[in-house]
Amino acid sequence: MADESDKQLRPPMASQHLPIESALSRGGVPHRRWLIAGLLGFGVLVNYFDRVNLSVAKEALTKDFHITNVGFGYLLTAYNWTYAALQLPTGVMLDRLGVQIVGRLSALIWALACFGAAFSPGIKTFFASRLLLGIGEAPTFPANSKAIGYWFPRQERSFATALFDSAAKFGTAIGTPAIGIVLIHFGWRFAFTSTGVASFLFFLAFWFLYRDPRADPRLSSEERNYIEAGGAVEVSQNRDSGASLLYLFKQRKVLGLALGFAAYNYCFYLLLTWLPSYFTGALHLNLETSVMYTSVPWFFATATDLLVGGWLVDALVRRKFNDSTARRSILIGGMVLGLAIVGANFTNSPKVAMWWISLSIGGLAASAPVSWSIPALIAPRDSVGKVGGIMNFANQIAAIAAPIATGYLVGSADNYSRAFEAAAAVILIGTLAYAFLLGTIEPVPEPSRTDAA
Repeated sequence: MADESDKQLRPPMASQHLPIESALSRGGVPHRRWLIAGLLGFGVLVNYFDRVNLSVAKEALTKDFHITNVGFGYLLTAYNWTYAALQLPTGVMLDRLGVQIVGRLSALIWALACFGAAFSPGIKTFFASRLLLGIGEAPTFPANSKAIGYWFPRQERSFATALFDSAAKFGTAIGTPAIGIVLIHFGWRFAFTSTGVASFLFFLAFWFLYRDPRADPRLSSEERNYIEAGGAVEVSQNRDSGASLLYLFKQRKVLGLALGFAAYNYCFYLLLTWLPSYFTGALHLNLETSVMYTSVPWFFATATDLLVGGWLVDALVRRKFNDSTARRSILIGGMVLGLAIVGANFTNSPKVAMWWISLSIGGLAASAPVSWSIPALIAPRDSVGKVGGIMNFANQIAAIAAPIATGYLVGSADNYSRAFEAAAAVILIGTLAYAFLLGTIEPVPEPSRTDAA
């Protein structure tokens, strides 16, 4: 097993190509990989249009379906139930079937779910469409993480990851006002139909554009050599290999990654699902003004995601800073800034509250692409999909808990103080998990034969 472990740590096929320093110095390497990163980012952008439309449509849905705050909290999480339940099976499917097959099927299912919601005659059908949406979108982030590992060398991986992760924030930032405007002028059904059309367009784009590097006829040999020389994950030809889920669950680093990112996602989903209601209910803004205030923190988060969690990390790695130290500094520092959410408890000013919330989600957003780059950096051979699935499973448990807990903590009085304090406590736990369980970012040991999948 020592020989196998050594191969895991070496850049794939490095002996057959120029060293990475030589590849970098040549310049002029084609950019097919960045088209792939842009495609993945577009998918996440549309993905978050599909998620945020429900929170924007709260008042209209409450009127049509007669839903209480607690009931709406449960409706918000319907998507996450199936999304969470499929994370572990999705990880196995990705490692065995590959990104291309799983990605095509998932995009088609989520497009159909959006149209199902738009034409739902009642709350039960609407609830079912949200469950279907969770099934369709479940592979998105683990698949993207695995694809980035295939397509990008280590020194470009954080920014490439930030391109799709920041799309979650940018999708919320532009989706909230855009869906709000469509809803005001055309109704919530037309708003859901619009997201369905966007989802189907992504399905077509993914079908025609995405291939793994070894199967992409448009990838030049020069760019392929550059990617492989930089330590990209090699596409496995053995779909039955890799570590078992049980083995990975026993690894301290995997658990630290899962707990830390779950804490991030708790706060993320609190703001994703309840922020428009916070501005309308607690701070008494109208819907038009509320969606504008809601957008500002997400625009700020988009910037910190790209510039800090993406560009800065890659810049530090290229300048020979220790890879693990650079990533951990942004990871833990961003989580600490997430504690700023409690600052909103000390003001009744929408502008001041918006500032505190922007600082919180901006810090958390900076840490997010670092987290999504880690599965490809710590996973044993042929196990990136499983590690990403475990990480996203924990995420979605937090995503289910946050809207429901917030519904109870806010109550009928629209008091968000306890909800923000609970989020800060969860973030603190996640920060400790990153610091003491994840530790140094390096591959976990290769499993023995009995621990393989």
